[in-house]
Parts: sequence; C-alpha cells; structure tokens
Amino acid sequence: MAKLTKPVRDRISASKFAFPKQRKEPLENASATKFAFPKQRKEPLENASHVRNAVARFHQVKDVTEAERRAAWKRIQSAAKRYGVELEASD
Repeated sequence: MAKLTKPVRDRISASKFAFPKQRKEPLENASATKFAFPKQRKEPLENASHVRNAVARFHQVKDVTEAERRAAWKRIQSAAKRYGVELEASD
C-alpha cells in the first residue's frame, strides 16, 4: 500500500474517514455520515473493509467523549448496513 504524504492526506475530503484527525479549523464539506469521529479524521467508512477496520479499532480511539463515541458507533452501524457488513450482537 502506498504511503500518503501529509499534503496529499490533507487534501482528502474529511467525509472519507471514520475517525477524522483533530483539526483546529472547521472542516469544510465534512459529511458526518462518512466518519465515526468527524473531528479526528481517522478510519474511512468508504467500503466494507473500512467498516470492519473501524469496528476493530473503535475502542482504541482516545480523547473523545462518550457522546462522540455513541454517535460514532451509530455511523459505523449505518455504514455496516449500507455495505452489508454483519456486526455481532456484542459489537
């Protein structure tokens, strides 16, 4: 997999990540439905593989409130349904 440079990564739309990277300025064109944590810019939710990855790393995300975590889980569940990813009852 090719590594992204910071300038290239910064040009990627915020709507492509589950856990978007923390930014000081407001995100423009950020679709909260494409992120688990829109303020952190991490984990994209663009396909089934990304959704499974976001589920696997969900509890590793730090510096988020419980409200942000609950909202993130709802976005992950929505993306899982959209891409046909089955979540276990314990997830």
